[in-house]
Amino acid sequence: MNTVFFIAAGVAVISTLLVICHSNAVHALLYLIISFSAVAVIFYLMGAPFVAALEVIIYAGAIIVLFLFVVMMLNLGPVATAQEKAWLQPRMWIGPSILGAILLALTVSLLWRGAPTAAGGAEVGPRQVGAALFGVYLLAVQLAALLMLAGLVGASHLRRRELLPESETKTELLP
Repeated sequence: MNTVFFIAAGVAVISTLLVICHSNAVHALLYLIISFSAVAVIFYLMGAPFVAALEVIIYAGAIIVLFLFVVMMLNLGPVATAQEKAWLQPRMWIGPSILGAILLALTVSLLWRGAPTAAGGAEVGPRQVGAALFGVYLLAVQLAALLMLAGLVGASHLRRRELLPESETKTELLP
């Protein structure tokens, strides 16, 4: 189990560094999906299968869709389309494909051997997660939701400003 943990941790660290260092936002999001998947494998390995499923469903699913929506909303126009076509070469998929294949092999090997036992603690179930999210961490969950909503509204406002004519974006002072 230690080998699987270190491989998944290495994939998580490498893909996270590639998220930080990549200049293309869409490719950085692909590496972010790999990073979230690696963290899900680590959660599963530590005896928290429910948290691993939440990691995949919430982060690698919903949050990435939100990020892609904002990226697509800000990257409109023929110049951006031509630039994206240049970026979407098959060689750009090599890195995420290799890291994803490693995670797939680790996940299949873990599932083949059976569910691991919790490392130093009890299994975390849906009841414990719900009690923590709506109990002790309620304020943190609400603040994270407000932060994501503020980012979406800010991106929408920036895009609206680009679409309006010059005369409508200037504010006139009253005499």
